[in-house]
Amino acid sequence: MSLSSREILSKAPVVPVLVIEDANDAVPLAKALVAGGLPVLEITLRSAAAEESIKRIIAEVPDAITGAGTVINAKQMERMAKIGCAFAVSPGHTKSLLKAAKDTGVPLLPGAGTPSEIMYLLEHGYDMLKFFPAEQQGGVSMLKALSGPLPQVKFCPTGGVSLANLGDYLALPNIITVGGSWVAPKDAVKAGDWATITRLAQEATDKVAELRG
Repeated sequence: MSLSSREILSKAPVVPVLVIEDANDAVPLAKALVAGGLPVLEITLRSAAAEESIKRIIAEVPDAITGAGTVINAKQMERMAKIGCAFAVSPGHTKSLLKAAKDTGVPLLPGAGTPSEIMYLLEHGYDMLKFFPAEQQGGVSMLKALSGPLPQVKFCPTGGVSLANLGDYLALPNIITVGGSWVAPKDAVKAGDWATITRLAQEATDKVAELRG
């Protein structure tokens, strides 16, 4: 039985946003993040190795909830459904993408940044949204303002989120989790320094637990 977007994000203290350049790094990277308490992984379709990386993680890291990020069209959505992604994330949304999500049944976290975009997605049954790029769109101040007229919507802000400002976002009532790349620095991945990645993941997990009591 597949999980809904809400169920998936409720299991995610932080969603690592990953650009994997070498598919051989995929499984050890996923295992390192899961070991640090971050099981929900967004593998972005920004590299040639992305699809193969997703396939390997699904096959070899059963404790991970593996999704695809930067899904921007129906064809990609259909492909991610075919390979077994647990969810998909988009920086925005289009009619064809929303239709593909409905047709495939893969939970989609569509992006929105304005009241009109949010209202449009609400009309299509989406109340769990990505807010991207978070800092550039107004960050905490914007999300706080949106919570007044649109309290039924929950967000996963991504873009400029880090351990330093994590608490500011999670203090808001309309934030379910955050997405970020700081837990898997490119230099650590390139060096195969999985211990550092597990430490950073655990640091984030512990910080969220502390903030949420």
